[in-house]
Amino acid sequence: MITYGHVFPAHTSISTDCRVGMQDFLSLFKAVFPASGVETYIFIPPLVAFIISFFTSMSGVTGAFFILPFQMSFLGFTTPSVSSTNFLYNIVGIPGGVYRYIHEKRMSWPLTWVIVSGTLPGVVLGYYLRVTYFPDPKVFKFFVGIVLLYIGYRVLKGLKESRDPVSEHAEQFTITNTSYSLKRIEFDFMDERISFSVPGMFILSLVVGVVGGIYGIGGGAIIAPFCVSIFKLPVYTVAGAALMGTLVTSIAGVAVYSLMPFHNGSTSPPDWILGFLFGLGGLAGMYLGARAQRYLPEKLIKIILSVIILFLSGRYIVQFLMR
Repeated sequence: MITYGHVFPAHTSISTDCRVGMQDFLSLFKAVFPASGVETYIFIPPLVAFIISFFTSMSGVTGAFFILPFQMSFLGFTTPSVSSTNFLYNIVGIPGGVYRYIHEKRMSWPLTWVIVSGTLPGVVLGYYLRVTYFPDPKVFKFFVGIVLLYIGYRVLKGLKESRDPVSEHAEQFTITNTSYSLKRIEFDFMDERISFSVPGMFILSLVVGVVGGIYGIGGGAIIAPFCVSIFKLPVYTVAGAALMGTLVTSIAGVAVYSLMPFHNGSTSPPDWILGFLFGLGGLAGMYLGARAQRYLPEKLIKIILSVIILFLSGRYIVQFLMR
């Protein structure tokens, strides 16, 4: 149950400063979330999530990287439950973007299932490794930060190879003629035949899942830049599959944090109401971001993706250096 702020008397003096009147009005929307102790305006979580997810979803990333530090630094939510609340945001928000990519026939289902089959067991293994061998994963995060720094560089380096959107030719902007086997997946997109190795993608997804599980962001969240930079897949075809991978691993993440007593013998379930509010903003933002993606050049989307990766890389490197 949410506890709202004070309601001020209606007989305020006419001479009262307008700013005080505005503060009185805004106080009606201030709430305390008992599960986390967070106190904020009730419209802040969905608004922040909407803005972040609108831009990040175009590159196949939910924006959870940014929402986690926002919860910790601006809302003061620092218990282990902040991670599961972040996963809940993904669960509520991602279906908006996934639906749009499916509707526009830009969801590569074979790619999606390879990513899911690798990242899901990888994330579970990563959670176990973190509890058993990495109680303080800062050193490991430094290593991950260096790897992500290189991936961000690879994404930026590939800007010259970017494609332009062809939104006026809808039939060219869909995934068609998909064929798949245990060795390769192929499909047509924008007059190109896209092909990649299934074992290679599975191994990458597994490794990314383990890494994501160890430092608590899920594997699907960082698969998109690897697909773009290493496998040279068009970001227009990667985003939907990456979001679906994040959705599945986030469901696993909420289950693990809610049911398994990792932290001092107790579980760390999400703040359900706060996570749902973040998720509502994410739902709208990811839907509109996925819809707008086709109108943006791939170069711009890659720049957004590289900024996300470099932000995450810098954050973990700085955490290590400042400890």
